[in-house]
Amino acid sequence: MKLKTLAMLAAGAALLASCATGPGQARRDALAMMQRDFHARGIASVDRLKQDEVQAACNQHNDNPPQTVAEKLQKAQLATIKWPADGKLLGDWKSGEKIAQNGRGMSWSDKGGVGGSCYNCHQIGPATTSFGTIGPSLYQFGKARGYSEGVQRYAYGKIYNAKAYSLCSQMPRFGHTGSLTEQQMKDITALLMDPASPVNQ
Repeated sequence: MKLKTLAMLAAGAALLASCATGPGQARRDALAMMQRDFHARGIASVDRLKQDEVQAACNQHNDNPPQTVAEKLQKAQLATIKWPADGKLLGDWKSGEKIAQNGRGMSWSDKGGVGGSCYNCHQIGPATTSFGTIGPSLYQFGKARGYSEGVQRYAYGKIYNAKAYSLCSQMPRFGHTGSLTEQQMKDITALLMDPASPVNQ
């Protein structure tokens, strides 16, 4: 047989095997491969490969755990949110825009100046034409929802730990992991919630 034909047969066999084992086995295989092949470098340590209870539940149930499990874990995640000590949820929206635009952070070569990378997943401001669509549009976030303290609290909490509101959310847990500081989270909340922010124009 020709080498190309053998390669196609091997690929087909691998595909059939993955179909037979299902997505749970595929995830376990991927995790085993990462644990085998990933190595600590710079600030990227291998402890990132350890799943917490939330990640394990979402992986085990293909991002759709039973409602009782999801409610229990979300309640526990909500309890992890550390609200600002001074009680103020809004910072400076101009600084928030810089953080949202900044895509740096948490890779092995980063030494500081972590950003939010918000535009990787969301439309936020009206002037930016390049943005991701994994997450919902946040344009006119405050204008559409109102500027109440309850909405501000929700926005800050969601930035701090998105899994407290949607257990298998793909959004990073910026405060929970220490990726962003309290002030940075306040500034991003202001970007979404300040009536003067371009987001709400």
